[in-house]
Amino acid sequence: MTKIANAQFWVHDQDESLAFYTEKLGWEVRSDVTMPEWSFRWLVVGPVGQDDVGLVLMPVPQPPMLDDATSEQLAEIVAKGAGGTLFLETDDCQAAYDELSARGVVFNDPPTPQPYGIDTSFRDPSGNNVRLTQVLELSFDRR
Repeated sequence: MTKIANAQFWVHDQDESLAFYTEKLGWEVRSDVTMPEWSFRWLVVGPVGQDDVGLVLMPVPQPPMLDDATSEQLAEIVAKGAGGTLFLETDDCQAAYDELSARGVVFNDPPTPQPYGIDTSFRDPSGNNVRLTQVLELSFDRR
């Protein structure tokens, strides 16, 4: 069986993103390897206690991988929040919101009841969307 090991966000600045995920979210560094011969840095972070998956903070590719125009377009798309979303779960959305707000995370909206739970969102320094959800147990009539 194949399992998910890592997911990826494009980031504008790896150091700024590293500070956000470790200092503001309280995550840990899983891997930080620089390969100077490739001008490349493999940077992976993840939530403390969830060792089986990480988030790769991948720099927006520059030439020669992408031409200047395409690199700029990708950076703009990420900044607008259109690069994807990371979904995080918490046992207490309000408490997580309060704690992360105190650490400087700026939320898009307060924790809001939804049919599936209580949910809020924020963006990382590059513009990537992160949703934080307290999932509620739903009971279904299985007739």
